[in-house]
Amino acid sequence: MAEQSDVSGPDLTRGIALADLQQDSPLVGHVGDDAVVVVRRGEEVFAIGARCSHYGGPLEKGLVVGDSIHCPWHHGAFSLRTGASISAPALRGTGCYPVTLSGGTVRVGPRKDTPRPESRGAALQTIVMVGAGAAAAAASELLRHEGYRGTIIMIGAEETGPVDRPNLSKDYLAGKAPEAWIPLGGDERWEELNVQLLKGVEVDAIDRGARKVRTSDGQEFAYDALLFATGAEPVLPPMEGLATVHHFTLRSLQDASRIIEAAEAGKRALVVGAGFIGLEVAASLRKRELDVTVVAPEKVPLEKILGRELGRLVQKTHETHGVTFHLGHTVERFAGGKALLSDGNDLDFDFVVLGTGVRPRVALAEKAGLKVDDGVVVDENLRTSDPAILAVGDVARFPEPSSNAPARVEHWVLAQRLAQRAARVMLDLPVEPLLLVPFFWSRHFDLNLKYVGHSTDYDDVVIRGDLQERDATVGYLKKGRVEAVVTLGRARESLRAEQAFAVNDQATLRALLRLD
Repeated sequence: MAEQSDVSGPDLTRGIALADLQQDSPLVGHVGDDAVVVVRRGEEVFAIGARCSHYGGPLEKGLVVGDSIHCPWHHGAFSLRTGASISAPALRGTGCYPVTLSGGTVRVGPRKDTPRPESRGAALQTIVMVGAGAAAAAASELLRHEGYRGTIIMIGAEETGPVDRPNLSKDYLAGKAPEAWIPLGGDERWEELNVQLLKGVEVDAIDRGARKVRTSDGQEFAYDALLFATGAEPVLPPMEGLATVHHFTLRSLQDASRIIEAAEAGKRALVVGAGFIGLEVAASLRKRELDVTVVAPEKVPLEKILGRELGRLVQKTHETHGVTFHLGHTVERFAGGKALLSDGNDLDFDFVVLGTGVRPRVALAEKAGLKVDDGVVVDENLRTSDPAILAVGDVARFPEPSSNAPARVEHWVLAQRLAQRAARVMLDLPVEPLLLVPFFWSRHFDLNLKYVGHSTDYDDVVIRGDLQERDATVGYLKKGRVEAVVTLGRARESLRAEQAFAVNDQATLRALLRLD
């Protein structure tokens, strides 16, 4: 994604008064052409690059937590002391700027280079990653940042290497983002990091005894540690005649490009499924001025996740922009170029997009004899039943921190954060107890949602603010405990909720929702 290059605020090389810096309140200025954010913590003052390395979000509008600052857009986090990325989706640092204090004046100097880290992980000559998505990218970045000098081999079935998957159903599909923004790093980055990337290649077998993998093109690679990150694959519901119509799923850049080709040639799109992906696809295709119809069995879109009131707002927002819904019904079959619904209606279309869910890709893990149960089972350090193999992302089923019950969460940012944890585990670096907080964002025309936490069976929904004005905080509770929070137009509240979940601080969560 393109970074913001504009600068504003004071020239920090000339200095600002220390008294003008409020505790934990970021101030943006510039050093030459670099936007820099300055933060005062106690008697110390820090200066790092002011733009998040993920999408260029404004860190001066973020949240300071200890010696870190968190981006208000998509919750990437950076060290105030070094500028290093410490949490996905930001995979690279923002840069660090030296600060001098003299006579009550704060001055910031030109960006300083980060010293090369000490070598770590010498016992691991080769790390192989099965899967070349966002998780593998995050792990590779962190391994190199922390000083791993050994061989990294990333093997992926897709032809593109790691990509920014959330953008596929949003700006890229809508025609608002060029393809150049989609790769996570690209070939040049992986060459710079000395990561061997095999694209368009499947791993056929894992020989755990010999610690080798065999690929679909006949190659073999030995490993000392293996990161299993095969992700998930779309589920196609049984619909008679589906093979006879022009239909797509959306998981890869190639999938998105094929849908774009269909959208450029056709005028009418049928979206089957009213989950987040299906609805984001619907919004993007409407922005391309196609006629879009959504068919789904539920009566209210996203009700199971967001609740009835917010689900209805999502539906109304889509309808206001011209999307047609057939809810409470399914497609029974395709025949004669039409979709025949369970209520007897039939729909015309030029192509179909299926947003009907995914399942973890576990066949290779089962073949290798790893423990599998709705995903590859891992412990809190993400080790599988074979301690040399760690699993992360959509395929991993890990112990949910609050209950220790197995959980598998299909969120892009969480996949990256789990991968960062796995990289630290591989290098024997200290890791905190597993309290990673799922986070995702979803955009539907002018309606932007940020979701933190995880709740599948809440028994109460609390709404604070005005949903219609896109200014609200929504809490999802089970037996009085806050399990998830959705915000509309309240970026800092979303960050505060995430930090509260991260330390199991129910008091702060209840205060955000004004429950006491």
